[in-house]
Formats: sequence, structure tokens, C-alpha cells
Amino acid sequence: MNIDSYHYKTNIPIRFGDLNAFGVVNNDVFLTYFEMAHSGYWRQIVNWKSVSKGIIIQNAEINYKKPVRFNDELFAYVKISNLRNCSFEVDYILTILHAGEEDVCTTGKTVCVFFNYNTNKPERIPAIERQKMIDFEALVY
Repeated sequence: MNIDSYHYKTNIPIRFGDLNAFGVVNNDVFLTYFEMAHSGYWRQIVNWKSVSKGIIIQNAEINYKKPVRFNDELFAYVKISNLRNCSFEVDYILTILHAGEEDVCTTGKTVCVFFNYNTNKPERIPAIERQKMIDFEALVY
């Protein structure tokens, strides 16, 4: 896991409702953090504006390393690791800031499918958006 290979980084706000009875972020919230991060990537890097087509998550994997608490400063790193015709894999690293250093607290991966909500079927990723991801990630295809 090389954090330097990630080109997109965003801050993730921790909400009081994200916490469990022990004062740490509940396990089920991390998938929401991943979604917030990849949605920001999709809006900022790809500049997607359609309401009839979008991304759905086909599969998700979360690897917990360390707990996250309410007052932690949380960051998400996102990168596309495998771009196919209708889908792509997204790798995530979540870090918390401790004494000026970022400490990895969670990693994960989702398989995202480009989806047409009008036909209720997967669809090829449009060429323009696909190229934006390739260019941003410096992928070789």
C-alpha cells in the first residue's frame, strides 16, 4: 500500500451520529466514508452531471486497522485501480492525523458499475469520463 500512488485526497467530516456506544466510529459507517470519497472524486475529477446514469457499488471490502474517534481529523485517499468497460475498482485509504503524521486507520476496495437508471442495466463507461479517469490516474490502456 503506497499512499504516494493516490492522487485524490479529501477530508471526511466525522459526525456525532457516526459513533457507537464506545465513542468510536461504528464499523458500518466506513462504507459511507468510502462513498463520500469516491463521489467527490467522481464530481471533481470526472465532472459527472447526469441524473439518469451513475455509479452503483457491486462489491465492497473494508479492512479495519485502528479506531476512529469523533475529534480525529479523517482523510480519504481514492484511486482507480482497474478500469473495465462497464466497471472499475476503487481503492481507498483512510488516515487520521496524529502529531502531524497521517496514520492509516482503514483500507478498502469497491467494485463500481456504471449504471443506466432508465434501463436498469449496466452500461459502458462513456469515453469522455473514462479518459478523464485514465488521464488523472496515469493509467496505461
